[in-house]
Amino acid sequence: MEILDSSIFDLSPIPMWLEDFSAIQAIFNQWRSDGVTDLALHLQQNPDLVTLCAHQIKIVKVNQKTLDLFEAQSLKHLTQNLSTIFQHQMFDAHVAELVALWKGELEFTSTTTNFTLSGQPLDIKLRAVVLPGSEQSLDRILLTTEDISGYMQARRLEEKNRRLAEARFSYSPTSLWVEDFSRIKLRLDHLKSIGIDDFRTFLDVHQDFVQHCIEDIVLLDVNQATLDLFKASTKSDLFQNLKKVFSKEMHQTFKEQLIELWNGKIHHSREAINYALDGSIRYVLLQFTVFPGYEEDWGLVQLALTDITARKKAESYLEYLGKHDVLTKLKNRSFYTEEIHRLERALIRPVSAIFLDMNGLKPINDHFGHDAGDEILRRMGNILSRTIHNTSYTASRIGGDEFVILMQGANETTVQSTILTIQELLNIDNQYYSNHIISASMGFATSLENETIEDMLKRADQSMYDHKRQYYKYLSNKNQ
Repeated sequence: MEILDSSIFDLSPIPMWLEDFSAIQAIFNQWRSDGVTDLALHLQQNPDLVTLCAHQIKIVKVNQKTLDLFEAQSLKHLTQNLSTIFQHQMFDAHVAELVALWKGELEFTSTTTNFTLSGQPLDIKLRAVVLPGSEQSLDRILLTTEDISGYMQARRLEEKNRRLAEARFSYSPTSLWVEDFSRIKLRLDHLKSIGIDDFRTFLDVHQDFVQHCIEDIVLLDVNQATLDLFKASTKSDLFQNLKKVFSKEMHQTFKEQLIELWNGKIHHSREAINYALDGSIRYVLLQFTVFPGYEEDWGLVQLALTDITARKKAESYLEYLGKHDVLTKLKNRSFYTEEIHRLERALIRPVSAIFLDMNGLKPINDHFGHDAGDEILRRMGNILSRTIHNTSYTASRIGGDEFVILMQGANETTVQSTILTIQELLNIDNQYYSNHIISASMGFATSLENETIEDMLKRADQSMYDHKRQYYKYLSNKNQ
């Protein structure tokens, strides 16, 4: 008590309170005689008792720092406005204090919210100690109320930013993966320490190194967009089926990623192929980054996967359209022209060609409409597709009713056999579609020694026109 009466108490840089809890001790004694054993449960069932106890506490004295903190002019001014200082936020902290004293604890701490007399909230760190000689009566308890508002505001801001970051991760429309690459970092550092400098050649020689690195990845978390993209019901469902997601194509993609990391590129992107759990393909743009603060060990990295499947399918279709005839599904004239140039440059000889020109298509268009004519062209396309099935030959529609089969490495005998196949398929097709018979004039040629592809094609084209003249001459004689 002598210390508390001295100037040390009044000059303390921390707000201090000397309080008398003897009335609380008397209440405790009554409750114990009434059979109360679990005070926390008792107060939970009778919350009004907490308020009753609070009103029994007597404030003996406070120091100047306390008055300053709570904007009070004097002890009397302070005690007359305790309802402003101690509001409902104090309830849990006061329960903890009562339970600690009930258990005979001589020291306790808590964190709560008080208010200044002008209504400003204060985050308070409360520390209390029962002074020597007051262990039984609790008539002298020293409390300090440290203002930790700045610290708590920083904590709340940190928590807010953490929740915001988690929300951005969880609800991002982009598939996000958080992984630990630290074991891979150790592997690469080891290779550098033993003098490996040509990492690409090293990977070509030690192909199992890539697989070892894949196995070293620790997957920490994924977001909902990832589950949606790969058709996984839960994170556990995805984690247990990662082998289905990462295709054999991913091995080469990851190899290139390792080379990027070896070269110090801890932020990079590339396209990759993955698969959903139902087996459907996923083309993705993979963007890799090492999180700030983890540049030295790669302990935390993020992969963002943007689904570009629709774009890839569109590109594929546009590429298909660039080389195919939409009606017949055969190659188009643009492809045919490029293929001629390729065959001219290639060393494989001979090269053969079969030219086909349909007979009587115009009268069918005139009498039955272009839909009927288109159907005949589709039938012709199907016949030629079946003819070259399982071969390296190509069939192209190079005009309205003109078709060419290019046959690299085929001699005249092979060409004759192919023509017989076409004729057999035509006969079968015409039996089924007897109302609209397909007729085609055909000519062929096989490249001669030192003959250009262009000259061979001219001979094949001329052969087809000779056949066509014979066909129409036969029709003319027949109709006379």
